[in-house]
Amino acid sequence: MATVLAPEIALTPSAAARVATIAAKQGKPAILRLAVDGGGCSGFQYRFGFADAIESDDTVAELDGVKLVVDSVSLNLVRGAAVDYVEELGGAAFRVTNPNAASGCGCGSSFSV
Repeated sequence: MATVLAPEIALTPSAAARVATIAAKQGKPAILRLAVDGGGCSGFQYRFGFADAIESDDTVAELDGVKLVVDSVSLNLVRGAAVDYVEELGGAAFRVTNPNAASGCGCGSSFSV
């Protein structure tokens, strides 16, 4: 049974709205999965994807009917984080505000006119 621990991980209203829009267009459940993989230029990288179901070891945050799920291993690296959706000159993306991160990287900061 999945546990619901909203203080463990959060989903902003902007991110929830974007997930709902994408899920509706794709005919999928409004479940966004956040995972952490080794790699990237700072040692770890965030990976987002849509999930068809909630797994038994997932922690779940829910806002406006949209669920954010994180597996137990990844949760140790993102505990207390918030997932937001931001639109900037350089593009639009889901972004993680992670209080556990000691540093980040500047990848993806280019833009075109």
